[in-house]
Amino acid sequence: MSAAETLLPVADRAGVRRAVLRLVRADRRGFAGTLLLNVLAAAAGLTGPWLVGRIVDEVRAGRGTGPVDRLALWILVCSLAQLLLARWARRAGNRFGERTLARVREEYVDRVLALPSSVVERAGTGDLTARGTADVATVGSTLRDAGPELLISGVQALFVLGAVFALDPLLGGIALLTLTPIWLALRWYLRRARDAYLAQGAAGSAVAEIVAATAEGARTVEAFGLAERRIAASRDSLELSRRARFRTLFLRSVFFPVIETTYAVPAAAALLLGGWLHARGEVGVGAVVAAALYLRQFVDPLDQILMRVEQLQSSGASFARVEGLARARDTGPADGRTATGANPAPDARIEVRALHYAYEHGAEVLHGVDLAVRPGERLALVGPSGAGKTTLSRLLAGIDRPGTGSVTVGGVPVAELAPEVLRRQVVLVTQEHHVFLGTLRDNLRIAEPAATDAELWAALTAVGAAAWVRELPDGLGTRLGTGGRPTDGSRAQQLALARVVLADPHTLILDEATALLDPTTARHTERALAAVLRGRTVIAVAHRLHTAHDADRVAVMEHGRLTELGTHDELVAAGGTYAALWRTWHGDAVQP
Repeated sequence: MSAAETLLPVADRAGVRRAVLRLVRADRRGFAGTLLLNVLAAAAGLTGPWLVGRIVDEVRAGRGTGPVDRLALWILVCSLAQLLLARWARRAGNRFGERTLARVREEYVDRVLALPSSVVERAGTGDLTARGTADVATVGSTLRDAGPELLISGVQALFVLGAVFALDPLLGGIALLTLTPIWLALRWYLRRARDAYLAQGAAGSAVAEIVAATAEGARTVEAFGLAERRIAASRDSLELSRRARFRTLFLRSVFFPVIETTYAVPAAAALLLGGWLHARGEVGVGAVVAAALYLRQFVDPLDQILMRVEQLQSSGASFARVEGLARARDTGPADGRTATGANPAPDARIEVRALHYAYEHGAEVLHGVDLAVRPGERLALVGPSGAGKTTLSRLLAGIDRPGTGSVTVGGVPVAELAPEVLRRQVVLVTQEHHVFLGTLRDNLRIAEPAATDAELWAALTAVGAAAWVRELPDGLGTRLGTGGRPTDGSRAQQLALARVVLADPHTLILDEATALLDPTTARHTERALAAVLRGRTVIAVAHRLHTAHDADRVAVMEHGRLTELGTHDELVAAGGTYAALWRTWHGDAVQP
């Protein structure tokens, strides 16, 4: 699978526009208040140049200092009003931006948590990390800074141009005409910037992915002597990122010099044309001065708008990547069917029929598997490495979708269950566990936020973790993770199993979930889990055959096929593959 195929979706332009409108509607009062304050501030700013023009006309008419003093006082009042209104508008804009950013962050977290596990695995942690950090931060910077500034500058620019047209339509037309080079440069830039910034974001995700993968597998890299290969891959990734960044730098290096050289043209054109019109007696000196001042004043908001365009393109690309998670969540089965919110009955039967599966671009690993798991049954999956046990467990958990055939619970295809229903229905626990930053209590309540301390202790007792938790200085309140109490693999595994007890799923799939525990503790934990989850369906991928010995039935897999199915005693008596595995394992283990 190529890098391009693994990356999460990116929202298109229409999707970004819909998302922006949705965020505005979510806080329409705040947006309307900010817009109104900006309009008032811009209106107050328009009076200054007009009053200066009036002063020029009054002086030329020889009417004395009285009218001039009154007009100057009004200039002072309007300037003060503009200052206060602009400050209030900026404060309102910043508050609107922060509230909107909070919604963006909350939506991002909700969407990440709702992503199907298979989507996360294909995308990799680097892309998710880049979108949740760099992209969200870029969007936040725009909402806090560029958004309010663009709104303020946009309103001011429109009002200033409107004022020039009100003074003299011909002067206003000339002013617009002199903006043509800026418009052409802006159009050239906008046609290229979005794709360039999206490419830059994708390259950044690729760098984050390779760094995260290398750091996570550092011991494996060292053990197999892969350091040079990983360094070469990192250099290639960084080179692509460098090229993407140089592309956006080239666009800026063309765009900004062009627009900066044209700022003085509108005011100069107004003076030249105004002088010619005044010489013909078609316009007064005051109107010419006011128009020139307006167009000189127009430079500031125009400069802010154009300077923020670059940031807006960068943040627009980042927002498209953040908003793209909505499309990842909605991605349905290959046959076009959509996820269902149906909740199978508590006594639902799990059925596997004519199941075939092949990993993408790989050979088929499951060949026509048929299996029925009764409600409340404890089933052990055994077989040599590479037999397809883990693949079958992933299909049973709805992480992957069957190539052909079906995996159903209560007649409903597992892979079509909505994520929130699936996670209540089936829980897959592997030997890979994570301790979250926070207290031990917080780590457990991820599975059941409403759980009481008594229920937390009961879950810890069930998995054999209560003893060492009681020895911690603050018990359930002990902080874990970075900067807190370190936890080794076996303890992290016990905490993960305690979460399973609290979640109380319909079906529990254990794929070497006790591999990091010593054999005695592992068996005690498995039996305790079986007692606590009595009446629930438990499917265990077993390498330690005591798990199979304690199960209600044992399913033996070889080369992607289900070859034997029965109780422990039945399979041992049959003298087949399971019996041979049992004899081999029993030679090194003591039967209970």
